[in-house]
Amino acid sequence: MRRFLLAIAVAFAVLAAPAFAALKVGAKAPDFTLQSTLGGKVSTFSLAAALKHGPVVLYFYPAAFTPGCTIEAHDFAAAIDRYKKLGATVIGVSHDPISTLKRFSISECRKKFAVAADTDMAVAKAYDSVIASAPQLANRTSYVIAPNGTIIYTYTNLNPDQHVANTLAALTAYEKTHPLAKR
Repeated sequence: MRRFLLAIAVAFAVLAAPAFAALKVGAKAPDFTLQSTLGGKVSTFSLAAALKHGPVVLYFYPAAFTPGCTIEAHDFAAAIDRYKKLGATVIGVSHDPISTLKRFSISECRKKFAVAADTDMAVAKAYDSVIASAPQLANRTSYVIAPNGTIIYTYTNLNPDQHVANTLAALTAYEKTHPLAKR
């Protein structure tokens, strides 16, 4: 019943949400550290540490196990080898508790990438990725962050369909001017 009500809340939020992200290309990405899980194993995700290894695709999503978020997680999982080839780390962030995300990381993320618990929404707020009409939920926003901490791409749309394609395109364009060998 709780999942059903959450799905309804997300559906209403979709209808009322603005279609933009406040952090723009060229802005400095706010640093953060969150408890995360990959394949059900809990650890700590640090943006600063991840950026030492290459670009980061940071995507916010409203709630684990809701239809759109499940589709998006499946899409990111299916494309993870393409992200790795481009030297990128993928991290998904939602308000869900780590206990929920442990299950989500196994079943929906297919043990391919980490998801992090932003239970107080502090990181989503820092990235201006909160649904205005439902501030307890993150807006579906994807960021590509260069290793120097600069946002090089941002996309907000509650429809999950283009987040993977768009972030891969942004990373491919970035890689043309910043090949892995030069980083």
